[in-house]
Order: sequence, then structure tokens, then C-alpha cells
Amino acid sequence: MVLFEELGDVIIAGITSNENTDGIPFLKSERAVKDSVIKLNYIFTISEGMISRIIRRLSSEKQKRNL
Repeated sequence: MVLFEELGDVIIAGITSNENTDGIPFLKSERAVKDSVIKLNYIFTISEGMISRIIRRLSSEKQKRNL
């Protein structure tokens, strides 16, 4: 899950289908592939070139959660 982009760097959070994990729910009703959890304790920085495609986008409501 992309959290932030700037100057070619992208901050991402891991996603898991283990619904017993702490994080932000990302559900099939929100166009997730399957009910999942965005893990805010599992964050990385990658280069923009490592992203090959966009699968889904979060609603603006969900993007503002936990800010």
C-alpha cells in the first residue's frame, strides 16, 4: 500500500489477509482483492521504479484515517 511519494521515493505499508493482525481494515467491499489489513508497523521505502502497476486505490476517507 503506497502511503507517500516524493522525489522518486515511495513509502509503502505491508498488507496481509490475516484479519487477526493489528492495522487498518481494507475490505472486499472497498475493492480489495480479499478482506485484508494494512499493517502500519510494517513500512518500507522503495524507489518509484519498483512499482509496476496500481491494483487498487483507497477511498479518501480511508486515506485520512490515523493521520
